[in-house]
Amino acid sequence: MFEIDQRPTEQKPAQQEFAIITKAKDLVKHTFMMTSERRFPKKYRFTIVNRLHDLTLDIFQHIQEANELDLADPQEYRERRYEQKKALTECKTVLFLIELSFEKELISSEQCAEWTRHVMNVKNMTAKWRKQDRERFAALQQNRGITPRR
Repeated sequence: MFEIDQRPTEQKPAQQEFAIITKAKDLVKHTFMMTSERRFPKKYRFTIVNRLHDLTLDIFQHIQEANELDLADPQEYRERRYEQKKALTECKTVLFLIELSFEKELISSEQCAEWTRHVMNVKNMTAKWRKQDRERFAALQQNRGITPRR
């Protein structure tokens, strides 16, 4: 005869957040921490600091919006690539502003390196995601018998 297993059933873990979204959140949090008033004097608040805040929040938003779009729909695929491209471009601008902050001696070389690492994680993951999307979209189109455009 079969025994009934009376152990509590294991619940499936909640769906994990897309790794790049987590990294983008980390970038936003790190940027807000790095741009405190004690590091950045008031004269930089409305130039460098606000720009860094806006850009990192925009990067997060572009990644989140891209993730919501359906890769199988050609129109949404184009929008998705556009959002990914915007995130990549804004990462480059953030890197420049970090470099500028270092040159103005607002942050140390160690802080610059750590902050840059956060940005590069997001940038590299976005670039890889974009490349994989292009390959997946081409495969989807090929399966449907449609020659993909670039």
